[in-house]
Amino acid sequence: MNALVTVIFAIVFFGFILLSIALHEIGHMVPAKRFGVRVPQYFVGFGPTIWSTTRGETEYGIKWIPLGGFVRLLGMYPPARASRKPPGRLAQFAEGARAYEWETITPDDVANERLFYQKKTWQKLIVMAGGPMMNVLIAFVIFWAILGLHGQWQAQPTVAAVQQCIVRENQPADTPCVTPDTPAAASGIQPGDTIVEFNGTAITDYAQLQGLIRANLTGEARVVVERGGQRVALTPVNTVISGVPDQLDPSKRIAAGWFGITPTSVLVKGGPVETVQQMYTMSVQSLVAITQFPVKVYNVVADLVQGKPRDIYGPLSIVGASRAAGEVVASDAITVTDKLVLFGSLLAAVNLFLALFNFVPLPPLDGGHIAGALWESARRGWAKLFHRPDPGHFDTAKLLPVAYAVMGFLIISGGALIVADIVSPMQLF
Repeated sequence: MNALVTVIFAIVFFGFILLSIALHEIGHMVPAKRFGVRVPQYFVGFGPTIWSTTRGETEYGIKWIPLGGFVRLLGMYPPARASRKPPGRLAQFAEGARAYEWETITPDDVANERLFYQKKTWQKLIVMAGGPMMNVLIAFVIFWAILGLHGQWQAQPTVAAVQQCIVRENQPADTPCVTPDTPAAASGIQPGDTIVEFNGTAITDYAQLQGLIRANLTGEARVVVERGGQRVALTPVNTVISGVPDQLDPSKRIAAGWFGITPTSVLVKGGPVETVQQMYTMSVQSLVAITQFPVKVYNVVADLVQGKPRDIYGPLSIVGASRAAGEVVASDAITVTDKLVLFGSLLAAVNLFLALFNFVPLPPLDGGHIAGALWESARRGWAKLFHRPDPGHFDTAKLLPVAYAVMGFLIISGGALIVADIVSPMQLF
């Protein structure tokens, strides 16, 4: 039964991702049409067409391979400039793509400025940023709904448990604790104590306390707690250095100060401000993950070949994310409410990651077109400032070799991750 539930909700999650992709493309299409760009096609998926219909000047449809989508904006490549030099191989490649696009461009399109390259820089930026910003909006709405209706578990500076013995590297998990040796145990702290001061600094929340402890390394720790309505100064101790997960890259362990307490957690609701703060933290973590994406993909493939278990902090394909969402719903270890929260959080996190990934300044990603528009504006502004001839439109067709190289990498990476997600799926429970 659990297997069936996993499959059903994996498909449901996959459907939500496709809906997110469809909305992403709408984020491009609506402002493009608003600014007068001719939009011949809007499709969800790639490959052969399953169904399509034409409304006005745009063909809308669905294709067989549900791994993305596209909206075709006419006039992405400006006319080629006359050159006395014979075109090289890369130039011929660009000219072929340009010629293919211009087969569908009419004189009226040019005269009425209905081509993308003819638009002002700010209009180009809005059109190209509209897609990823739609994903940001989706993520914001979902996270806000979760935070406002359900809340988020947040650690507090109140002690839930005191760890008695330091767990050392390569130590068996069932090693008995004979002699308490953690700094927390030596300080005399007790469950129920609320830490109100650390080395003279007043504590306002657990995140602040955690940062102070980490930064303390092996230094002296003078802790004041509130116990039974009274402030109690504990026995001064020294924190110890331990390997802890990096806050921006949890897959990496770093040396940091360690005290030895388990905090209590409470369910805290929030509004738009708290949602933005949460998304900011996740965005920074996602940007770190994006910079490591090629290495992470390589590690996934290497672990698959060597038969090693998947790294829970490694990348997932859309198949793996859908499977994870299905397993969350099918799990008997969590409540129905927590299942909905995790399902929604995963969907929101995927949307936020897609948005940030699309902002990478490389073609064919949206960030590549944004970078091209900014570069065109900068060099034209520079020429105007120094009274030089207008350099004209930036020829994005010349970046097609880069675009195809990036696309090839993404296809290979995506395929490798799909295989890994099927053969060696990530174990969440």
